[in-house]
Amino acid sequence: MSETTTYQPPKIPKTRVVTAADIRGALRDGWSDFTHAPLYGLFFGAIYTVGGLLILAFLAVFDMPWMIIPIAVGFPLIGPFVAVGLYEVSRRRAAGEPITWKAVLLVIFQQRNRQLGWMAFIVLFIFWVWIYQVRLLLAIFLGFQSFASIGGFIEVITTTVDGLTFLAVGTIIGAFLAFVLYATTVITMPLLLERDIDLVSAMIVGFRAISQSPAVMIGWAVIITVLTILALVPAFLGLLVVLPVLGHATWHLYARIVEPNT
Repeated sequence: MSETTTYQPPKIPKTRVVTAADIRGALRDGWSDFTHAPLYGLFFGAIYTVGGLLILAFLAVFDMPWMIIPIAVGFPLIGPFVAVGLYEVSRRRAAGEPITWKAVLLVIFQQRNRQLGWMAFIVLFIFWVWIYQVRLLLAIFLGFQSFASIGGFIEVITTTVDGLTFLAVGTIIGAFLAFVLYATTVITMPLLLERDIDLVSAMIVGFRAISQSPAVMIGWAVIITVLTILALVPAFLGLLVVLPVLGHATWHLYARIVEPNT
């Protein structure tokens, strides 16, 4: 008699309710991780910083310097994927495992064969949608006019009716896209890194975590947004510190939310 196997649905981890104290603790632990292994944080922060500077140079070459504003706003959308290496550093330190370049980079390289690769596709797709909708709204509200400088672009969108309308609609759409991506990644990406779980189940955990602690999780999103925008101001250089601290802190917040394997 042949044996039959029954389908076992994936075990979805349970989540805890978190408070503002958990955010403070996560930020404190994130700073501790950064100062304990600063070279790793600076390395991954530099990848993000150099990427921003290359985009700025690219826009200057093609005489589109004004596009740096919408790109700079949307650029943090890909931050969670860049932070995978930071998650691994925090995971290893919390578990008492040795932190080495070989171990950290190997984990990142191995993600190409796991669910995290699909998560990266979702992140980059939403970033592409953000850039496309900016161009579409520009065409609708401001025509196909070109701007010679960032200053000229800012003047138009802040002093004209069409510009203010573009700014208002773009902000609403951008906030919606940012929230969708935040809800999709804030718990999902650390979970995919740590455990053998499918993408859909991991996303369910992420949305459940936000629904259980909406005010705290939205507050965390606001903190990430404000600190990242401030870090972008000095030619992306602030990301050298802000990105790794936030990446480490996100891991520790995840560890407070998702119950450990039993």
